[in-house]
Amino acid sequence: MGMGRALAVALVGLHGHVIEVEADIGQTLPAFVLLGLPDAALNEARERIRSASQNSGVPLSRRKITVNLVPASLPKKGSGFDLAIVMAALNAAGDVRGTGSTVFLAELGLDGRLRPVRGVLPAVLAGIAAGCQEFVVAQANLAEAELVAGAKVRGYGSLAQVAADFDADPTQLVFVPWESCGTAGGGAQRVVPADGKAGKAPLADLSEVAGQGEARLALEIAAAGGHHLMMVGPPGSGKTMLAERLPGLLPDLTNEEALEVTAIHSLDTLADGITALVRRPPYEHPHHSASTAAIIGGGSGIPRPGAASRAHRGVLFLDEAPEFDKRVLDSLRQPLESGELVLHRAAGTAAYPARFQLVLAANPCPCGKATGKGIACECTAMARRRYFGKLSGPLLDRVDIQLQVNRVQLSQLSDTGQRETSAQVAARVQTARAIQAQRLRPFGLVHNADLTGRILRGPLRLSGKDTLLLDRAMGAGTLSARGYDRVLRLAWTVADLQGRDTPGADDVGLALTLRQRGEGL
Repeated sequence: MGMGRALAVALVGLHGHVIEVEADIGQTLPAFVLLGLPDAALNEARERIRSASQNSGVPLSRRKITVNLVPASLPKKGSGFDLAIVMAALNAAGDVRGTGSTVFLAELGLDGRLRPVRGVLPAVLAGIAAGCQEFVVAQANLAEAELVAGAKVRGYGSLAQVAADFDADPTQLVFVPWESCGTAGGGAQRVVPADGKAGKAPLADLSEVAGQGEARLALEIAAAGGHHLMMVGPPGSGKTMLAERLPGLLPDLTNEEALEVTAIHSLDTLADGITALVRRPPYEHPHHSASTAAIIGGGSGIPRPGAASRAHRGVLFLDEAPEFDKRVLDSLRQPLESGELVLHRAAGTAAYPARFQLVLAANPCPCGKATGKGIACECTAMARRRYFGKLSGPLLDRVDIQLQVNRVQLSQLSDTGQRETSAQVAARVQTARAIQAQRLRPFGLVHNADLTGRILRGPLRLSGKDTLLLDRAMGAGTLSARGYDRVLRLAWTVADLQGRDTPGADDVGLALTLRQRGEGL
């Protein structure tokens, strides 16, 4: 009887910490003590481990077993520590050899089956960063773990199989038949394919949108420069259709971006079968009744990611934006500027990336009939002010494009002429992004939407005649300093789409028009 050790990973947000699991077998009466700030699910591991070991033919010692999770000051949560704990305990009893630097990530069933756990991808990434190369996971998590370059991963269906590979006595082991080694809950495995749209239809195409030439142009500019967008118009004018087609205009994610996005999806409570990196920009469309925790993340203990983080490198669409709680909308101001959400809770602080494109849609008034002369509108002036009052000035100031969307006319709806497809527009977007990436490389930036005022008024400063309209708007008080910079960002994107080296007065004028459509809100 002595000490045994194994390695696991504790996740705090997307950041993982390699945990050393120490097991000591004493000489006192039977007991199982678990130390190191375990949560409720981890505390329950004691009974799962005893039953799984017994049913796998390698029962735990009947002496007192003390397990310590180091560092003890770091909160631990979840059932992903089960396999590491049992391997440390078996090593302490001499039933298996030392595990060395192998990291164990799996939950145990009572019959000894290994069940998949959430967050395997970020856990393996953390292990690689800490210098670990060998990982043992449940068979259902094998494809996900193998997405990390440099990781040597082995997938198993049962504890007996793992113990056999670590020199347990094969004559004592009880192997669970493979047919019964299903996924968690016994349900079908959920596969997230390369496009990141599990079980969803192909991306909607821009050619399906009738009319709305100006809105289509605004959508293209938003996609090319990574700009935030707001559309105001009556019900049925096509705001949702346009927003749904924005992801189809965006280029595929790079390898680094795909790893970030897939890691976030790995933490999702539903993502229990990731088999490939998410290559397409994600699209999140939460209901207007969503809480602050649902949008930015939260929950008890270590906070979980919300819709804003799940939309990282993609699109977050808030339909009926004024119907959202004002606190929910204002909570987006931080990630719009920093691209990250830092959530502080008593159990710890979690940081999640949240660099998304925000798309807001709103009716012109609560009843939606304040179009044209607004004769049919039944809303009072106070109701309209209260409706748009939820969209605070600081939030709107961060939205580059503010567009008025009108109803589609019958002639446009019945027009059978050839409309540009998403692929055609996406090709121009890709070209514009390549141009701006090359121009912004010396500044360490990628998109025009990331340009700072220091750069816009320094190395990329435009001539006075090109910014004349912009200077007048700011002098008249209709444009803030932040708005001034955002119009310049838009102008650079317009120039990139046109293939011009620098924006001219016409580009600045178009950018200012797209920016000021929402001034009447």
